[in-house]
Amino acid sequence: MAPTQDQVTAALATVIDPEIRRPITDLDMVKSIDIAPDGTVRVGVFLTVAGCPLKDTIRRDVTNAVSGVEGVSGVEIELDVMSTEQRKALQTKLRGDRGPEKEIPFNQPGSLTRVIAVASGKGGVGKSSVTVNLAAAMAANGLKVGIVDADIYGHSVPRMLAASERPTKVEDMILPPVAHDIKVISVGMFKPEGNSPVVWRGPMLDRALYQFLSDVFWGDLDVLLLDLPPGTGDIAISVAQRLPTAELLVVTTPQMAAAEVAERAGSIAAQTHQQIAGVIENMAWLPCPHCDERIPVFGEGGGQTVADALSRTLGSRVPLLGQVPFDLRLREGGDEGKPLVLTDPDTPAAAELIKIANGLGKRSSSLKGLHLNLSPTRAS
Repeated sequence: MAPTQDQVTAALATVIDPEIRRPITDLDMVKSIDIAPDGTVRVGVFLTVAGCPLKDTIRRDVTNAVSGVEGVSGVEIELDVMSTEQRKALQTKLRGDRGPEKEIPFNQPGSLTRVIAVASGKGGVGKSSVTVNLAAAMAANGLKVGIVDADIYGHSVPRMLAASERPTKVEDMILPPVAHDIKVISVGMFKPEGNSPVVWRGPMLDRALYQFLSDVFWGDLDVLLLDLPPGTGDIAISVAQRLPTAELLVVTTPQMAAAEVAERAGSIAAQTHQQIAGVIENMAWLPCPHCDERIPVFGEGGGQTVADALSRTLGSRVPLLGQVPFDLRLREGGDEGKPLVLTDPDTPAAAELIKIANGLGKRSSSLKGLHLNLSPTRAS
């Protein structure tokens, strides 16, 4: 007995668009459903754009979903492309009718996304590795996570996540690639082939950050992580202006020279009135391969020194969230696009990063920084 239209539609409702992360039935991507008496089902599917990089994934998922319906003897897929009017309708469905002025969704009243800007005083302390592994650990724990690779000159997040696809553009909305269940955007995804440098000055850096925040369709994220460039330059200032409720997460190594610079990077919060989520000490020690003794390759105490100094500067406690031991596999995972917290979660470095991620992934019960949409009224 051939399946019914309702049965096939219900199966298609389980197919999630790999970029937008919503059912294709909700996105009006199902063009047609034709069911032959012999049980052959022909499904027409609209792609958002011609040459959609994930069309094979959509074809596979639709085929698998419909094949599982009782009575289906075969599945045929016809791919089509949305018209301009359909794309505009999709954009309105996803983002609403915002008008000509674009908005950053994380600044809107009622936004529950925790925005964390990962900063360091200098390069080479493992800031990007920490960002990627924290994001991967949060996503593996069921949170909806996004990363903005705001390190415009030193963008490395796409490689560390093996995010090789280019973003898809729907009208003036950008759909970010998804890797390890993390939505990610980076200037490296828009460059021509090759390792060409980005030669931009301040205003262009600010514009790029604004577009990453306002033009990209992020959906309902639990956490947005920004991988900032080292220091307190243009991007750090732009983040404070564009995302005033963003919290800073400072990464340092135990070395005092690195700690002093990290303290300066965190001290920007005193001028921008941002909160500091805490300090992470990366490469805290090297476990001896023979006796498990901790070898302080880069010295000791830098993380706690930064946390104590920032606590004094800001007048409130800044915690040392964790000390991540040195592990070659953390570096190797970054080169291969396989975060250590996913491939070897029981290693000491991964376990520490997972612990930190679990703490950061919890929403605060405080109302600080949340827009309540309340207006004063005059007492009668």
